[in-house]
Amino acid sequence: MSTYLLFLLLHLLAAIVFIGTVVVEVLFLPGVRRRLPAATARRLEAAFAAQARVVMPWVLAVLYLAGLGLAWHHRGALAQPLGSHFAMLLWAKMVLAASVFGHFLRAMAWQRQGRLDGPRSQRLHRSVLVHVLAIAVLAKLMFHL
Repeated sequence: MSTYLLFLLLHLLAAIVFIGTVVVEVLFLPGVRRRLPAATARRLEAAFAAQARVVMPWVLAVLYLAGLGLAWHHRGALAQPLGSHFAMLLWAKMVLAASVFGHFLRAMAWQRQGRLDGPRSQRLHRSVLVHVLAIAVLAKLMFHL
């Protein structure tokens, strides 16, 4: 197996886990919470968040490190951002990925400061969802435009 293929598969699998987690947090958990007693909903949310704090740093490490490996493979295209549709879309994808990483860092900082309340967390998660869906679409378009 080539290094490129390994990076590609690791990146894909980590992206699936990350995007799936964000989809569950944004689209499924709010509806589940409304159907449960308040105390149970809080326990479910706390348990989900605790598990995400354990797993997500590893998923993000694999996602971003594999992404860097893939970017290195495409460094020629990245050197000429306006040289092709592929390069432009890859740059856009990387900018969005950097923004997602910034969201992650901001969430960690707010959590340490005790400022990661419900509404702020919801806005952050919705923004990340939009970002990751855009990244997924760009990833597909890169090889078809």
